[in-house]
Amino acid sequence: MAIDKQQVTFSPVAYRLDHRSGVPSYLQLVQQVEQALRLGLLGPDDQLPTVKEMVELLAINPNTVMKAYRELEHRGLASGRPGQGTFIKAKLQRVSGAEQAALAQRLAAWMRDAAAAGLDDQGITAMVGAVLRDLHQYSDGASA
Repeated sequence: MAIDKQQVTFSPVAYRLDHRSGVPSYLQLVQQVEQALRLGLLGPDDQLPTVKEMVELLAINPNTVMKAYRELEHRGLASGRPGQGTFIKAKLQRVSGAEQAALAQRLAAWMRDAAAAGLDDQGITAMVGAVLRDLHQYSDGASA
């Protein structure tokens, strides 16, 4: 089924699914909305694509989209408006655009160094995950 581009709500987010990731499709959509909130691409009162638009865009079951939107509502990030659609209702913590750009540059430099040292994408992801866990454990232990 082709998408009628004139009827699709503009979205600053390029939604996509990775069926090989092992992460349920609905959760991938939730994560992408959360990421867009953190990056400032979405904010309060922004409308998410309708269920029909998301189904046509991603070729997925409508129940998957509705489950993602219910999860966003459960997390307090979105709310449905009968007859209008689903809208963002909350902000997530984020840093300024300038600071975000500087952090991204430093992270990109670190990733180039990691790749040059022989780490592949999975190795880099594993290392970042391990460091995040260590940081959380340290901050949890420091506040106890």
